[in-house]
Amino acid sequence: MIVEHLSLVDFRNYAAADVELGPGPNVFVGRNGQGKTNLAEAIGFFATLGSHRVSNDAPMVRDGADAAIIRARLAHGERRVQLEAQVNRQGSNKARVNGAPVKPAELPRYAQVVLFAPEDLQIVRGDPSARRRFADQLLVQRAPRMAGVIADYDRVLKQRTALLKSAKARGIRGDALSTLDVWDDKLVSLGTQLIAARLALAADLATPLAAAYTAIAGADHNPEIEWALSVAGADTGEDADGGSGAPAAPSPAPDAGRPDASTTRIAELFRQALAAKRTSELERGLTLVGPHRDDLLLRIRGLPVKGYASHGESWSVALSLRLASAELLRADSRLGDPVLILDDVFAELDADRRSRLALLAAGYEQVVVTAAVEGDVPEALRARMVRVEAGRIVGPVDAEAADA
Repeated sequence: MIVEHLSLVDFRNYAAADVELGPGPNVFVGRNGQGKTNLAEAIGFFATLGSHRVSNDAPMVRDGADAAIIRARLAHGERRVQLEAQVNRQGSNKARVNGAPVKPAELPRYAQVVLFAPEDLQIVRGDPSARRRFADQLLVQRAPRMAGVIADYDRVLKQRTALLKSAKARGIRGDALSTLDVWDDKLVSLGTQLIAARLALAADLATPLAAAYTAIAGADHNPEIEWALSVAGADTGEDADGGSGAPAAPSPAPDAGRPDASTTRIAELFRQALAAKRTSELERGLTLVGPHRDDLLLRIRGLPVKGYASHGESWSVALSLRLASAELLRADSRLGDPVLILDDVFAELDADRRSRLALLAAGYEQVVVTAAVEGDVPEALRARMVRVEAGRIVGPVDAEAADA
């Protein structure tokens, strides 16, 4: 898959912008704050329907405007597809494919993008929510129907938690809240689907993750990836506000965490966990078990990355997760390679990791790189360089002059 043309109207700091892209490496260079990352963000929006920098859409709309327009022409071999997203400051977003209105959820069917940015360090060092978000975004790219499962689970979770809070305020205890059983059934049904999909995803990521880590770090530190499931009794260290304390503890029921664990077994454990936690849930007004409280455990050399890995090792794991994601999408997609975006990454890496990453990235059909300094971009990725200044596409950069 190739993004041939990108057009923006009232997106971030762009009043209007048009930029042509080609196969292979495309590098946007410019000082910090000029808008190069905004271009990467716009391309990524079609694949994830969101931003890698903010959790809501309003900041993507230019100051003073009510909506932003993102258009992209994609090439899938000889086929061309025109995608359009209208990102509204308030209300639901809109979308078009080849000029015909569609639901925004249809856009990821046409666009597959893997974006790595400095914010991804939070996947390995931050709270469990960052790791869940990473996994769920990849799930949706691989199987767009999972977007509906995740949205329905979140809706049921909010309604069930609202009922628990109401019961807490009214002093209801024990089995007096019979309506909770209805929400339990819905929570278990949707949550089991999500847990099973996440377990399968972790199993699929294991081999490409190990290969990517070795290629980037130049060392075999035996990276591991598995889920700690709250329905199986794992303590993810999350408090009532979703914050994180200590690294997640292993599950005391390892059969539930196996990638081949049956949905029947997962559902059974889910129901048992809800029953065991009901008193605590009523006392606290919270839903205490389910995929919203699980954690994706990452280890190297048998130790958790969070809290034990060095800065360089953490970067290597984060990069490896994205490259492993790209490998999965490449393997099971009819669209060809995903577009690989490296947003402001090379400045954070030492020379050895830069060259290793560049060699890996150069193998993809299209790569988009952003950099503040031209010299940070390895030679292997300098085929097409464009300068960005103050929300304007200024023009091509002479790569030889950039080295001078």
